[in-house]
Amino acid sequence: MTDDKTTVEMPRPKITERPASDRNGWAFLGLALALILLGAAAALAGVAGGGAAAIAGGAVIGSLLALAGLVVAAGLTPVAPNEARVLQLLGRYKGTVRNDGLRWVNPLTLRQKVSTRIRNHETGLAKVNDLDGNPIEISAVVVWQVADTARAVFEVDDFVEFVAFQTEAAVRHIAGSFPYDDAERTSLRDNADEITARLSEELSERVVSAGVEIIESRITGLAYAPEIAQAMLRRQQAGAVVAARQRIVEGAVGMVQLALDRLEEDHVIELDEERKAAMVSNLLVVLCADRDAQPVVNSGSLYQ
Repeated sequence: MTDDKTTVEMPRPKITERPASDRNGWAFLGLALALILLGAAAALAGVAGGGAAAIAGGAVIGSLLALAGLVVAAGLTPVAPNEARVLQLLGRYKGTVRNDGLRWVNPLTLRQKVSTRIRNHETGLAKVNDLDGNPIEISAVVVWQVADTARAVFEVDDFVEFVAFQTEAAVRHIAGSFPYDDAERTSLRDNADEITARLSEELSERVVSAGVEIIESRITGLAYAPEIAQAMLRRQQAGAVVAARQRIVEGAVGMVQLALDRLEEDHVIELDEERKAAMVSNLLVVLCADRDAQPVVNSGSLYQ
């Protein structure tokens, strides 16, 4: 395991999300409709007056009322669930609307829609070198969502693209910090939970300045690169064969020892040291061989 932990130095965010001043939009919708209808009524009343002055006055008053109604209507903003609107007035951040439904805000503000829904991002299959220099292929999936809409809009150009690039960088860094397979050290293959925890931690450090929260990350693909896959497979097979043979030998020695002890305890037969050695040799051959033993019937005495 690598003990040195690399801390990602990201710029300190200069802005933080705050709630905007918004109102229930239905009341302002009614006000806008009332102003427009009053403007139309004023214009019609001027026409009904018959005089030029009455017509001009009705038209002016009607136009002003209708214009006021349109200005009020321009502040109406529908907000869907798990969606936010970032408000900006003359280049200054004025807050974020997170209340869903029909809301009303300052009509002069620019309103940028930001989704706060949970998203998935899956990296492509990246080819990197592990800690031992072996080329491997690795991919991961990250579950994330926007936690701070102000940072997501103003701290980075495109927060979706930012998350994608930082995810790939974190996956490559984690893959190069651990060996692919090692029984004595933390490895990518054998310590999946610890590796994914480190990946989530590093990703959180990388994207916090963009107002993004990492919910979970998982390695979805991990394998040796094709050019060394066969060699590594033979190495793993050889290791498995050696481990299996070791277990077989340990078991065989125990069985031979048990057999000799039982023969001696039950006084079945007395063997000198030479015959014990021959018996041990024969039993070990039978127990450790990878083929079935061929029985031989001894028609003579024990010593012939």
